[in-house]
Amino acid sequence: MTARRGRTLLVVTVAAMVLVALGLALRPTDRPAPATAGSAVVASPTPAPADGPAVIVPGRPGESAVARPAGEVRDTASPRYNSLDVWFVRMMIPHHQQALEMAELAEGRAGSPRVRAVADRIRGAQGPEIGMMRGWLSARGLPAEVPGHDHGTMRGMQSPEAIRRLTDARGAEFDRLFVQMMTAHHQGAVTMATDLLSVGADQQLNEFANAVATEQSVEIDRMRELI
Repeated sequence: MTARRGRTLLVVTVAAMVLVALGLALRPTDRPAPATAGSAVVASPTPAPADGPAVIVPGRPGESAVARPAGEVRDTASPRYNSLDVWFVRMMIPHHQQALEMAELAEGRAGSPRVRAVADRIRGAQGPEIGMMRGWLSARGLPAEVPGHDHGTMRGMQSPEAIRRLTDARGAEFDRLFVQMMTAHHQGAVTMATDLLSVGADQQLNEFANAVATEQSVEIDRMRELI
């Protein structure tokens, strides 16, 4: 072996040793210590998914339900409503009250059992609905009364004179007046409820208004068959 080759081999050997030493020096030493008896091991929480499963959101009356990401429907705020929702409830309470007043007159005055049956259905439906509407206002800290408002101007409301004529009537005459007046009264309620569906914001009231419009339209058809 020549002196030149010997020097080359020495240089390569020294370089290799230096690289090995550097590798050992740079190796990570911050490994976690093994758990000992009595020590608690806390697992890192698994990151929560950015979005949960899809949520079925009911549509407005007449619309289909849709699926939306859960993150888009998380809403802890109070239910939303607007001034037209409040106005509808405040007007529909006295409107229902007059319907109950007319229906109660049927007992002892109506000549037809079918007219009495209609009156019974009205009492059974609209009494609880008044309670629901009063509860809706109370839950929001809103009074039911509208000072100074003339409820007689509402759609379908009957005048005091008309109520007196109905009160004085008996038999077939009562049946005729009752069907005539209650049909007009229901038509007013259907209009009020239908109007709310296009301007209201409260989902519960939209469902209620849709039910009023549907059920009272059916009742109108029943009363028309009586005459």
